[in-house]
Amino acid sequence: MPETVFGVDLSKKMDEQDLVGHNRWHPDIPAVAAVDPGSDFRVECLDWTDGQIGNNDSANDIRDVALSRVHVLSGPIAVNGAKPGDLLVVDILDIGALPNSEWGFTGIFARENGGGFLTDYFPEAHKAIWDFRGIYATSRHVPDVKFAGIMHPGLIGCAPSQELLDEWNRREQALIDTEPNRVPPLANPPTPENAVLGSLTGEDFDRVAREGARTVPPREHGGNCDIKNLSHGSRVYFPVYVEGANLSMGDIHFSQGDGEITFCGAIEMAGYLDLHVEIIPDGMNKYGITYPIFQPGPVEPNYRNHLVFQGISVDEKTGEQKYLDAHLAYKRACLNAIEYLTKFGYSEAQAYVILGTAPVEGRISGIVDIPNVCCTLYLPTDIFERNILPTEIPRWSPDEGDIAVTS
Repeated sequence: MPETVFGVDLSKKMDEQDLVGHNRWHPDIPAVAAVDPGSDFRVECLDWTDGQIGNNDSANDIRDVALSRVHVLSGPIAVNGAKPGDLLVVDILDIGALPNSEWGFTGIFARENGGGFLTDYFPEAHKAIWDFRGIYATSRHVPDVKFAGIMHPGLIGCAPSQELLDEWNRREQALIDTEPNRVPPLANPPTPENAVLGSLTGEDFDRVAREGARTVPPREHGGNCDIKNLSHGSRVYFPVYVEGANLSMGDIHFSQGDGEITFCGAIEMAGYLDLHVEIIPDGMNKYGITYPIFQPGPVEPNYRNHLVFQGISVDEKTGEQKYLDAHLAYKRACLNAIEYLTKFGYSEAQAYVILGTAPVEGRISGIVDIPNVCCTLYLPTDIFERNILPTEIPRWSPDEGDIAVTS
C-alpha cells in the first residue's frame, strides 16, 4: 500500500485533524506534505460536507447544511520541483471507501440553500442513503435499483496563482452584480465564514479568508469538475500555477450521472485516493494547455442497454423558442426521463435522484441545427430490478389495414 501522506479521522471535523486541509482556493495556503516526482502515495478524504450528513431517514441535515463549510479538501500536497508553467501529471491508481464507512448519501438541496439543476421543480430538500457492497450500490430510499459505481474525485486541482485568483474573484463578482438578490445566487463570493485554511493563523488567516475563492465551480486549474469518468486508471495533466503545484482533492463520489444534476447529485462518500505524480517541464507552453486534460481509465460499468431521452431548446413552461440553448435542452431531457419513470412507480424525487447517481450518459447530440440543440440522456435499463420498458405493444392484425398500394 502506498504511504499515506494525508490521513483523516472520521470522528473529527477537518479543522480538528492532525493535518488540517482547506475549503478555499488561495496560493498562500501552506502545503501540509511534499512528495517527489515518480512517487506513489495515498490521500484520505472526508466527505465534502465535513461530516454534516448522517446515515438516517431525515433530510433535515440536507436542508440545514452549512454550504460555507464545503468542500473540505485534503492537501495541499507539494510536488518537489514543480514550477509555474509545468504540467503536473497525476495518475489515479486506486479509489475506495474508508473502513467502517461503506455508505454514502445523495441530496436534493433546497432552493434557498444551494438549489440544483431542476430547483424550480424540486425546491425542497430530500435525501437518499446508499449502501455499498463491493462495486455495487443500493438504497433503502430508492427501491429496485442496483448499479456498479464509477468512483472518482469530484474535486481535484492545483492551487491558483494570485493573478489567477484575482481574475476568478473579479469575473464572478461581476456576474453576481448583474442579479445580486437571485436565489440561488449566480455565484458564491469569498466569505470568511467557516473558512478552513490549513495551518494559517492570525492576520494571514484573516486575509486569505477574505480573498480565498470558494470551491463550488470548476475553473482553469481543475477544481470541482465532477467528471464521472475521471476514475481508476485515469491520467490527468494539470497546469501548474505556483511553486510545488500544491495539489488538493476531495468530494469523492461512489457514482454519479453526467451533470450531477441535483447539485449534491452524486453518491457522496469519505474515502481514499492512491496517486502517482510526474512533472512535464514547461508543459503548459509546450502543449498549449491552460485547462486540465485527462485520459480516462479502462474501468467502468459495462451497461449495454439504455433508454435514451431527448430534449430540445424550447422552454417547457412558456413554449418560447430559444436559440441553441444546451442548458435548456438537457433540462428538457432530464424532465422527460423523470416523467417517464413516474409511470413505473417512482416518485419524482426518486427519479431525480436516480438520474443524479446512476452512471447516466449525458450528451450534446446536435448543436448546429438552428434553432434547437438536441441533448440526450442515456439511462441504463440494466440497473432496474423492475421492468421499465414500454412493452405493452398491441399485436397487429391484417384486418386492421395494410400498406398502401397504387391502383
